[in-house]
Amino acid sequence: MADWLAGLHRRAELRAKAGLTRRLRPRAAGDAVVDLAGNDYLGLATHPEVTGAAAQALSAYGLGATGSRLVRGSTDAHHGLEAALADWLGTDAGLVFSSGYLANLGAVRALTQPRTLLVSDAHNHASLIDGCRISGAETVVTPHADPAAVARALAAAPGRPAVVVTESVFSVDGDLAPLAELHAVARRHGALLLVDDAHALGVLGPAGAGGVAAAGLAGAPDVVVTATLSKALGGAGGVVAGPAEFVRHLVETSRTFIFDTAPPPAVAAGVRAALRLARAGDGLRAELADRADRAVARLRAAGLAVSAPDAAVVSVTAPGPEAATAWAADCADKGVAVGCFRPPSTPDSRSRLRLTISVGVDRADFERALDVIVECAPGERVEVTS
Repeated sequence: MADWLAGLHRRAELRAKAGLTRRLRPRAAGDAVVDLAGNDYLGLATHPEVTGAAAQALSAYGLGATGSRLVRGSTDAHHGLEAALADWLGTDAGLVFSSGYLANLGAVRALTQPRTLLVSDAHNHASLIDGCRISGAETVVTPHADPAAVARALAAAPGRPAVVVTESVFSVDGDLAPLAELHAVARRHGALLLVDDAHALGVLGPAGAGGVAAAGLAGAPDVVVTATLSKALGGAGGVVAGPAEFVRHLVETSRTFIFDTAPPPAVAAGVRAALRLARAGDGLRAELADRADRAVARLRAAGLAVSAPDAAVVSVTAPGPEAATAWAADCADKGVAVGCFRPPSTPDSRSRLRLTISVGVDRADFERALDVIVECAPGERVEVTS
């Protein structure tokens, strides 16, 4: 009976040897760490209006939703949030799930019918990849951000229902997908476009409505949008937004919606308050963009290989998984939290630090954090040319 545990131990040893050990690191409330690892882009998670709305709903409804949405879990807070999200995103309707991951699983599965072809970007998030797998549909993985490759995949399957699956801002390197071009290709071949707008919602587009809105595609009848509510909105949960008939289909058929307990009403109320602030947050978005540009300039000046961010994710290349882990640990020792991405979490087998910029961090602390990252950087630097 112990053989299976010994096998797990051996696999853990192999991961450790490859520099792929992962550990949980609990943090205390109000710790003094400069956070460039979390996703609270607009600093709304602790905003008094957000926490106040959540506290009021907590007092009114209690801790949990007490059931799935179709039983007793739907509250005024959930329905109000869904209406606000649909209005912001410019869609007919929206449906809130308990996580962005489950929203993506549900959306991909609901868009799949017999003979459907899924055309998925090579850098897509794990939730989209798992959604494609769970759907059971044939999936073609195309090179990253390559509309021509998507067109070839669709042309090779004439007459079949198809869905092009992509993120807007990709979670690893922070680059923006060519959404307008992808939509044009999809429409030309009669395919639908599914866009995970997680890292663009609140950050890009008119009034922060996301990458789909920024591309001029808001409300298009052949576009479905998903997003998490845990990044720029500082809360938890996920949303699928699109045509009303599709949202109705999700309510009646989506297993990740039907058989899951609803998000707590307090979270829904807090996210709705954050949404109001985000819509009016053009000044926050301008500061966010300025900080992202500042981070790239500072790190490149130090000879580090840095992605050019289209939103608020900055990727810094590390020599390898062990170096990335040590780099992140050294930063943590100096009071700066950074993301550490290593295979298999990276789509290209390249290790890097991921910095997520937040206007909730004091500007002086942010500047100091950039200095710490440079100070702790390992190995060879790339040559800086003018």
